[in-house]
Amino acid sequence: MKQLLAATALLSLALGAAAQSARTGRAAVANGESVYLHVGCFTCHGTVGHGGAAPRLAPNTLPLPGFTTWVRNGTPGWTVASGMPAFPLSVVSDADLADIRAYLASLPAPPPVAEIPLLAP
Repeated sequence: MKQLLAATALLSLALGAAAQSARTGRAAVANGESVYLHVGCFTCHGTVGHGGAAPRLAPNTLPLPGFTTWVRNGTPGWTVASGMPAFPLSVVSDADLADIRAYLASLPAPPPVAEIPLLAP
């Protein structure tokens, strides 16, 4: 009985912590943008995730489990010249990664090249 009570208490604490860290809607998007800029994702992926020195992330980003795995592991053998560094939990939390993904998914796609006057043929 004591084990059941202890397990129930632990589960209750875990669920409470998850509920507190889970943001939805506009709060998730706003926090995601803030973390994306603070951690420095924009330096390679652009301020709105449309790429630059690194691939485009928005608006069609990976599902959350794949996104989290990629960010946590980075590119094996990463160097400044190629790939992506790993971002451990000590740098960005799982909740913040979910918010970054929400931010990226909220961004509109860029217009087609043909619709940009300076780039149109």
